[in-house]
Amino acid sequence: DRSVLTSVEQIDCEGEYALEGTISSVKTIFAPRRLRIVRAQLQDSSGTMPVVWFNQPYLGGQLVEGTPYFLYGRARRRSGRFEMVNPTCETIDQRRTSPVIRPIYRSIGPVGSKLIAGFIAWIFENLDLDLAKQEWIPAFLLQRHGLPSLGQALSEIHRPTEGTDIESLNRSDSSAHHRLIYAELLRHQLEISSIRAERAGAARKSHSYKIDRSMRRRLAAIVPFELTAAQNRVLDEIFGDLQQPQVMMRLLQGDVGSGKTIVAALAAVVALESGLQVAFMAPTELLAHQHFRSLGQLLGSRYRVSLLTSSTSTASQVRKDLARGQPRLVVGTHALIQESVQIPRLGLAIVDEQHRFGVAQRRDLQKKGSGPDLLIMTATPIPRSLTLTLYGDLSRSTLDELPPGRVPIETEVCSEELRIEVYARLRRRLDKGHQAYVVFPLIERSSEIDAASIQHEGASARELLSGYSVAEIHGRLVPDTREKIMCDFLSGAVQVLLATTIVEVGLDVPNATVMVLESAERFGLAQLHQLRGRVGRGMIDSLCIALHGNLTESAAQRLAVFESTTDGFDIAEADLRIRGPGDVLGTRQTGLPNFRIADLATDIQWIEKARRDAQYIWNQVNNSECARVRTVIESRVAKHRLDIRGG
Repeated sequence: DRSVLTSVEQIDCEGEYALEGTISSVKTIFAPRRLRIVRAQLQDSSGTMPVVWFNQPYLGGQLVEGTPYFLYGRARRRSGRFEMVNPTCETIDQRRTSPVIRPIYRSIGPVGSKLIAGFIAWIFENLDLDLAKQEWIPAFLLQRHGLPSLGQALSEIHRPTEGTDIESLNRSDSSAHHRLIYAELLRHQLEISSIRAERAGAARKSHSYKIDRSMRRRLAAIVPFELTAAQNRVLDEIFGDLQQPQVMMRLLQGDVGSGKTIVAALAAVVALESGLQVAFMAPTELLAHQHFRSLGQLLGSRYRVSLLTSSTSTASQVRKDLARGQPRLVVGTHALIQESVQIPRLGLAIVDEQHRFGVAQRRDLQKKGSGPDLLIMTATPIPRSLTLTLYGDLSRSTLDELPPGRVPIETEVCSEELRIEVYARLRRRLDKGHQAYVVFPLIERSSEIDAASIQHEGASARELLSGYSVAEIHGRLVPDTREKIMCDFLSGAVQVLLATTIVEVGLDVPNATVMVLESAERFGLAQLHQLRGRVGRGMIDSLCIALHGNLTESAAQRLAVFESTTDGFDIAEADLRIRGPGDVLGTRQTGLPNFRIADLATDIQWIEKARRDAQYIWNQVNNSECARVRTVIESRVAKHRLDIRGG
């Protein structure tokens, strides 16, 4: 905002200012590394102020001493006085004809802000904004949300008039920004609606399920405890999908320890009782073995439960049995989607920790049967904005209740200088018969990453825990060795597990009540929460201590959130604010749309509005405006699929 003029003597703190005065003492200085500096003095009726421009040598020949100029830019304190750095500079005549409120454009490589501003100005001189008013968004929706037309929005952002709220523009919180945000999100939600509509109209699945009172009695007899209200609600949602003629596509999310596996197991029982095969795919062998053990204990006396991984000794026989279509539950890793694996009677596919699989891998599993129902599970709570954006084509179920008897996990964040005291507390727990995890970011020391390793700090931990049974587990061990160590830990033969993040998901050892996280600043926030979920799985008070070294600002933020809450959904929202959506889910297969304006961390209210409006548009069969929009969206989706096939 260049509308308010300030005198030199009024500048008392660093900030952005507009000044008028004459220029004198113009000098061009040739500094090292080809740096050109132009220095001058600005004088008005109240005093003088030095001005400096970096890498703008042409100004040395353009500025006319004694001529009045208008300057706008940042004043900084240097050597006890203020100086202006890289201000825009115009003659008084230019000032009278130029806008007082100007957008600031980021430079693009060698193309600077001023040149970009010139391009934008030329575009607006040659753009018919009336054409931009021919909206694809129905007028009643713009009116409902109090939004301007596209032409008005573009004009308000690039050519704001005097009196405009500058702060709302800089926060991207103006009505003009909202118009562009809403359009991006509405288009995306409409594309999701198109996919859902196409799926609903697809061919019906060839298999069916019988879910009656006798089936529910069998399910009740299997579970050795009472289900939570959340688990019963989610099961009803899943059973409702299974009884539909269309294929189920459901996302089941819940915090660590919320009981997703038992829900998946009961859904599997329904399929097995219906004469179908069930595939349960996990991202790692360790997790697959854990699920095989737990599902075998729960269901093994009634149904055939098999394991299929790259190291399974009976893999050949398992593949033969599956190919014959025998009803059974097979638990496995990526080995399940190999071409040699045939599951002709696959009725239900369950994918655990779905964020670790690509979309293509999920589809490969579905191809094993004739349109199997799909249940996708994640123990990593996903922020609502990401759920609506990434998984809007899926039905969603949330386990938002922990089983009874679970006690809160006490969490502490400590400097690594307190390591001796922390391990003394750990020994006192071990003396009571408890077990513990000590987790390291690295297996061996790294010259590039300053973090604790099993190789180095792990040796120190062994010394501090001498007299106790200690074992190491990490990804470089062969599967049989890992399995032996985990069995020893489960039985209590091993008291302390020195581990990497290989123990992040799936392990359930109720007697493990302590976790020490070494170099905790090196873990992501969601990862910290997942690791903490390995303790507190019984009815004994549990403790998680995060030891840290030097902290960056973002690491300090992560650890502060980690210490303050054990609610996975609160942690997910905080993680989204700190890191952004791409880093939260990882860049390999997030599927994030390329939004130019919308921000998934801050625009949840507009995502909600866009979602409701997209559903309305898709359901209004006889509304001509809605029909026009549907046609536009369907053509976009069809073109996108052609582009994918072509590329």
